[in-house]
Amino acid sequence: MRPFHLAFPVDDLSAARDFYVDTLGCGEGRSSDRWADFDLYGHQIVAHLATATDRSSNPVDGHDVPIPHFGVVLTMTDFELLALRLKARGVTFGIEPHVRFASQPGEQATMFVRDPSGNALEFKAFANDDQLFAT
Repeated sequence: MRPFHLAFPVDDLSAARDFYVDTLGCGEGRSSDRWADFDLYGHQIVAHLATATDRSSNPVDGHDVPIPHFGVVLTMTDFELLALRLKARGVTFGIEPHVRFASQPGEQATMFVRDPSGNALEFKAFANDDQLFAT
């Protein structure tokens, strides 16, 4: 089974960090002043600072990442096959397939689409799964 990825809004990133790291015992991965990755039993969850009136996107590596969103961490082969399938079906990407954090810890391929109800989904892949929580 592949690890799942879930991003969600929080009103106070410091309080979220205290809860996920100190209370639940999650490891912390990459972070900024607007978001933080946590290792929840091998799954990647990401708290994004967003007020009740600002829950549409958050800047990550030069792209406006939709909040909330969920997705799956795929193998690189499965990521590439899914990208081809979505393109062949004429799916509009919220964020086109690309490499995020290039030449940095946590380098990953990523793409965003929305389901018919408008829910944002992110599909990502790492050349090396050890980079999932790299800092």
